[in-house]
Order: sequence, then C-alpha cells, then structure tokens
Amino acid sequence: QVQLVESGGGLVQAGGSLRLACAVSGRTITSNAWAWFRQAPGKEREFVAAISRDGAITNYADSVKGRFIISRDNAKNQFYLQMNSLKPDDTAVYYCNVRENGINYWGQGTQVTVSS
Repeated sequence: QVQLVESGGGLVQAGGSLRLACAVSGRTITSNAWAWFRQAPGKEREFVAAISRDGAITNYADSVKGRFIISRDNAKNQFYLQMNSLKPDDTAVYYCNVRENGINYWGQGTQVTVSS
C-alpha cells in the first residue's frame, strides 16, 4: 500500500518561502501522478498543484499560479512544493495525495502558517 509522509511546514512571515516535501513509499514516484492539496480552518480541502506521471506536466490552482512550484526527485522517491511569496491566505494544513484505482491516499498533513 502506498504511504505518504509530508515534511517542511512551519511558521513564516508574509512574503517568505517554504518548501514542503512528500516522501513516497510502497510505489515508485514514476508510477503515478502526484498532487498537493490544502485545507484551511473552516474550509473544504482544495487542490493546490499536481505533477504528471512522467513529470512533464504540472497544474496549479489559480490562487498559487506563479508563486508555487511542484517538482519531484525520482532518485529520492519524493515530490515537493516550493512556496514563494507566501500570503496569510496560504495558511492551511497541506496534504500530499495520490489517486490510484479510484482511491485517494493522503499523508498526515503539515501545517503552514503565514503571519501578516
């Protein structure tokens, strides 16, 4: 079974940067497309970014386009979310995700807090 473990969250001032990592086990990173989602207090979980199985295609939510970059490292079997120009509205728990055979797998989440 695939397992996902996020790391890299924390507290940062507005305008700062953070890099989240998602360690994948149980699958090779080249076997699937991978994604980041986030959930702010009182809000539904929302899509942030995704990277295709071959790593050639990336997609972003409009709210993060131009500020966030999703990438992966095949050798480390990890994927990442580089978050730049952070805003207080980016405050949320961030989750890495893979959907396989109709089932969503999630990590435990990592908290990102952006202070104004």
